[in-house]
Amino acid sequence: MVPVSAPVFELPPYPYDRLSPALEAAAALDGGAVDLSVGTPCDPPPAAVVKALGNSGLERGYPPSVGLPRFREAAAGWLRRRFAVTADPAAIAACIGTKEFVAGLPQLLHLRDPARDTVLYPAVSYPSYAMGASLAGLRAVPVPVDEQWRLRLADVTDSDADRALCLWVNTPGNPAGGLDDLGEVAAWGRARGVTVFSDECYIEFTWQTPYGPGGGTSPGRSILETGPDGVVAVHSVSKRSNMAGVRSGFYAGDPAIVHWLSEVRKHAGAMTPGPVQIAAAVALDDDDHVEAQRVRYLGRLERMAALLGRIGLDVAMPGGAFYLWVAAPGGDAWGLTERLAGDLGMIVAPGEFYGDAGAGHVRVAVVQPDDRIALLERRVEESGR
Repeated sequence: MVPVSAPVFELPPYPYDRLSPALEAAAALDGGAVDLSVGTPCDPPPAAVVKALGNSGLERGYPPSVGLPRFREAAAGWLRRRFAVTADPAAIAACIGTKEFVAGLPQLLHLRDPARDTVLYPAVSYPSYAMGASLAGLRAVPVPVDEQWRLRLADVTDSDADRALCLWVNTPGNPAGGLDDLGEVAAWGRARGVTVFSDECYIEFTWQTPYGPGGGTSPGRSILETGPDGVVAVHSVSKRSNMAGVRSGFYAGDPAIVHWLSEVRKHAGAMTPGPVQIAAAVALDDDDHVEAQRVRYLGRLERMAALLGRIGLDVAMPGGAFYLWVAAPGGDAWGLTERLAGDLGMIVAPGEFYGDAGAGHVRVAVVQPDDRIALLERRVEESGR
């Protein structure tokens, strides 16, 4: 008997490739397109970081997959200083930026626990949470969110919880800037034996603290404040220090889970380059450049919210991160995307990129430098609005 083959995986189009017509329309305007569709930092990293990148002397040898001691200690020091979290450097491991970690995690977790086959993630969120499950041949199950874009964990069925390899939470959230109660999320996972992975890449850009007393010198909150058992925090210097191009991040938390993941990744040859780790350690040691970046992003968010308000859009400031999540008139996100591109040269991302539940919104990544925002302001003025 000829065995029945499994259906071939059909890779969906990469979301941002669908914006090519809007980019063409925006590029035709004098001054060109102002691309606010992707959260790519535009400001320079600290000079000391760039210097460290070129002077580490670690170019020739293979770096340890788990991370250099210098890097892991810097990560532990940052967590302690900024968030009053005590993390053992032995329970911290490096990753090659966090996107590859997010996308590859379900496959590794399934090796550890083949009886579970489900990844839970926010219904409006970064698309790599769901894609990681799909690439591993597993179930991606969205968790509904409330009107403030926070997880509604009461809506997770018992059967889905029983099958869950992990639950992703992202606070501050991309795209809507929501702030989940991480204590509540951690307690939910521990009560059900579901590991919670907390993507905290925007933690330094937290504008509101709506739950509980914080600690450290940053208003941001980490799930590690609740203790390490059953939770893993995922961090990156891409947003914090304008270092998206060097690909450096780390994960920290439950020692058994961190050890398992780091050992499997070692066999796979997942290694953050040594010079990158040294540069990232220098960045993690310095808080001054982050405070300056916070001021820049908050100012840009306020300017962009005012600009969008002038053209008749209802815009609220986010609880955190550097995105504006804007309801499209009549729920027509693609229509608004095309109008903003053609009239103002502004490129935004339709909310469906972040899940079906986001289809009536657009995301505006307020990452362009001040002169490009000024160009948009002039265009609005010239339009008579």
